[in-house]
Amino acid sequence: MRLAPVLSSAYLGWRDRLAGNAAFRRWAGRFPLTRWIARRHARALFDLNAGFVYSQVLQACVQLDLFAPLAKGAQGTAALALHCRLSPERVLVLLRAAAALRLIAPAGPDRFRLGALGAALLDNPAVLGMVRHHALFYRDLLDPVQLLASGGPGQLAEYWAYVGTSPDNAGPAAARVADYSALMSASQSLVADQILDAYSMAPHRMLLDVGGGEGVFARAALQRHPRLQASVFDLPAVAARVAMAPGAAALATRLRGIGGDFRAGPLPAGADLITLVRVLHDHDDDVVRAVLRAARQALPPGGVLLVAEPLAETPGAEPMGHAYFGLYFLAMGSGRPRSFAVYRDLLAEAGFTRVRQRRTAIPLQCSLIEAHVGDRGDVTFG
Repeated sequence: MRLAPVLSSAYLGWRDRLAGNAAFRRWAGRFPLTRWIARRHARALFDLNAGFVYSQVLQACVQLDLFAPLAKGAQGTAALALHCRLSPERVLVLLRAAAALRLIAPAGPDRFRLGALGAALLDNPAVLGMVRHHALFYRDLLDPVQLLASGGPGQLAEYWAYVGTSPDNAGPAAARVADYSALMSASQSLVADQILDAYSMAPHRMLLDVGGGEGVFARAALQRHPRLQASVFDLPAVAARVAMAPGAAALATRLRGIGGDFRAGPLPAGADLITLVRVLHDHDDDVVRAVLRAARQALPPGGVLLVAEPLAETPGAEPMGHAYFGLYFLAMGSGRPRSFAVYRDLLAEAGFTRVRQRRTAIPLQCSLIEAHVGDRGDVTFG
C-alpha cells in the first residue's frame, strides 16, 4: 500500500472533522491567520444557499430587457422604471440586486450603468437564450428530490423534441424543432471561433457536421476556410432549415443539409473531417457508442473526428460538469456529463487512434477532443 494516499486521506478526514466543529469555527473566525479562510467558506456556503435567488435576479433583468437602455449610457431610476413598467420603488429593488451581482453598477446618485457582467451579456445571444431557457429547467428543480427519485425526465424533455422519439421514424415535425434549433444555433455561435482557433481545418476538403442544427458552425468553418466544402447532418426537419438560415444563400454551392438520424444507421460518406459540436453529451452511452462507430466507418484513413462540448472535471470549472449538467440531463431525460478520460476510452473502443485534448480559450464553454483514423502521416488532403 502506498503511504502518501493513506496520509492524504487521513489528513483530509481530520481537516473535515475540524471544520465541522463549531468551537473551532468560532476560533478560526477570530484568529487573524485563519479569518480569511473562515469568511471565504461562509461566503461560499451562503452563495450555495442563495444561488437560485441570484439566477432569478438575472432572469428578471433579461425578461425586462434591462441592459438595452443601459447600453446607451447611465440611466436614472425613473427612466428605468418606465422602461421596465415597474414602480420606481420596485425597480430599485432589482437595480440594487443586479448591482450587487455586478450585472450593473452605480453611476452616481439614483443612476446606474452597465456592469462588467451585464456588458458581457449584452452582445451574447447564446447566454441570453440560455437564461430564458432556464425557466423550464427551474420548474423541474422545484422538487429536486422528486426529480432524483423518479430518475427523470421532467418538463424539460418536452422542449427537446428529439428526446424520446424513435430512431426508425422521421423525427419531430418542423413546428416542434424551431425553438430548440434556434437555441442550439445560439450555443454553437458561442463556441465556433474557439473550435476553429484550436484546430485548423485548412488541410481538409470536406466537413460533415453531425447534429449541426441550422449550420451555424459549418458556416463559420466555411467562412474561415474558402476551399472547404461542408454538409450538415441532422433530423430532416432540422436539416431543412440549413438552407433557410441567415447567411446560407452566400454559401449555397459549398453547404448543404442532409436529413437523417445518426441513431438509425450509417453517416454520409465522403468527408475527411467529422465534427460533433455540443451533441454527444445530450445522449446516453449506447447512442454515443453507435455515433462514434458510425463516424469511424464514414471516415477514410487519415480522417479526423472532433468532439466539442463542455467536459466534466474541467479544472477551474468543476461545478459546470456534474453539478449543472448532471441535473440538467436528468431533467432532460437523456445524456450525462463525461470527462476527457471517459471520451478517450469510448473513442478508442470505436477504433480511433491518437486521441488528445486541444486547448481552447474558455474550457467552461467548450473543450475540444481530436481523434484520428489510422496514421495520418501518409495521407495528403486536398
